[in-house]
Amino acid sequence: MDVANQLLVEHSRKNTDRIVRWIGHDPVRVKAVMEVFLGKDPLLTQRAAWVVGVLADDRGYLLKPWLAKLMKKMREPGVHDAARRNVVRALQFVDIPPRLLGEVATVCFDELASPASPIAVRACAMTVLERVVREEPELARELRLVIEQHLPYGTGAFHARAKRVLASLPH
Repeated sequence: MDVANQLLVEHSRKNTDRIVRWIGHDPVRVKAVMEVFLGKDPLLTQRAAWVVGVLADDRGYLLKPWLAKLMKKMREPGVHDAARRNVVRALQFVDIPPRLLGEVATVCFDELASPASPIAVRACAMTVLERVVREEPELARELRLVIEQHLPYGTGAFHARAKRVLASLPH
């Protein structure tokens, strides 16, 4: 499959699922999607982001070798919200190597604390940080403070996620 051409056929869940089925459990096919996602074309990055997010839901282990590059792409100036959202979404389901834990925590704290970040990115960042706190318990206090600081301005989705995450944090 020519991933770039397939992504341009249509932007739909049906097409995303078609590509994810084609990938199966094949790391070579994941590489084909990652090359498109990490490329310079903003439209292809946006569309490939959905594939990355869906793939992470049940085959996140296929993304683990790509985490550092995904993090870098997410921080590119002007990258589409879909790329940021789906990278953070993927981080909820992928085992984060210890060498990337600090970078993941920093990016997720930045997203969570930014009122300009879309609510889906902020909610996923909370969940990722909840997982990070299991490995780095000293970050629990900071996470609690950031969440509580933003609660008065949060949407229903933000409140629901915040309530669950706050309940899971050590005191």
